[in-house]
Amino acid sequence: MTTRKIQSACAVLLLVAAIYSCDSLIPEAPAESDLLDGPTEGLSTSEQSRFLKGDIAFNDEVFTPESGLGPVFVANSCGSCHAGDGKGHPFTTLTRFGQTQPNIAPDVSIGGPQLQNRAIPGFEPETLPNGVPSMDFTPPAVTGLGFLEALTDQQILDNADPNDSDEDGISGVPNYINPPSYFIPKPSHQPVSGQYIGRFGKKAAAVDLLHQTVGAYNQDMGVTSTFNPIDPHTGLSTDPEVSDQTIRDVVFYLQTLKAPIQRDADDPEVIRGKEVFMSINCSSCHVPSFTTPQSDIDALSNKTIFPYSDLLLHDMGPGLDDGATEGSAETFEWRTPPLWGLGLAPESQGGEFFLMHDGRAKSIQEAIELHGGEAQQSRDDFVALSDADKQAVLKFLRSL
Repeated sequence: MTTRKIQSACAVLLLVAAIYSCDSLIPEAPAESDLLDGPTEGLSTSEQSRFLKGDIAFNDEVFTPESGLGPVFVANSCGSCHAGDGKGHPFTTLTRFGQTQPNIAPDVSIGGPQLQNRAIPGFEPETLPNGVPSMDFTPPAVTGLGFLEALTDQQILDNADPNDSDEDGISGVPNYINPPSYFIPKPSHQPVSGQYIGRFGKKAAAVDLLHQTVGAYNQDMGVTSTFNPIDPHTGLSTDPEVSDQTIRDVVFYLQTLKAPIQRDADDPEVIRGKEVFMSINCSSCHVPSFTTPQSDIDALSNKTIFPYSDLLLHDMGPGLDDGATEGSAETFEWRTPPLWGLGLAPESQGGEFFLMHDGRAKSIQEAIELHGGEAQQSRDDFVALSDADKQAVLKFLRSL
């Protein structure tokens, strides 16, 4: 073999070795089930493009005073409260106040409905008025919301039992909300006296994702829009600081984020944990599954989803009564939070759990043990389980 051929062969071998060495240094991509973000399957090319625009607006756009932030606010971007589309941290907790009775509008004269606890230079952040009941809300994960929005009102009402007719101690009720002026009802909505069922937020105070998104821009970031031009600091109407197109792109992004994917579903202990979860009647409120109807977004249509929520309000007992409320909810009523994605909560919460509406529970077990009211019997049944059954339930919940 000539010297040149030997040199060429050596070069090829070195190149192959380098490629394999690089492959060994590149970490494997996480499994889809280990991530909350990402589009739902089945989006068209144009829908994928719109999803990307919404993704950029939600996760990359950071507001400044020059682009409309504040002057008082809670956060300067959507993503700062929902890292990786997951749950928020106590640092980004929201405080709501000003409404202490159902169906009475919040008192805006004292700064309600939300405390803006940060301010741009030259302004003072808001402080909570003395003696006013308030609710602290840890920002929720935002994945799978489009599937929940796609459900009909009747699917939600099918699980309501306001008079506990079946005498199981569970009497979920919808939160009826006065919708914003820009709300456009669908044929599947069933209004009562001009009010519509809320399904988003800790007390189900937002009727759809546009309502939720407009409120977040306005109350969380102090950013006005044509949908809500009122500056939360001055109470006066101002020019829009975010475009209608951006808001609608963010709404589409939230509508088309994938639903969380369960992990280890075939693990025998996970399967047993689900059986025990069902047997102690946790599933009366944390309803395992729904099938979506035909949707305006084809990718959301006729899909069986597993949110583990009925989207209804339930009496959670005096221990979780903060004395403040939203819409038609009582102060002690809270919407059943979806459990999907629960096991991934620490990924966006600094490696720890901060559960319940205000992040007070530092573990899944502690969250269960804080349940009261309609959930008291299931809570007591969980506490009475053997250690093995408790661990199976907890492993099942961590798999979601």
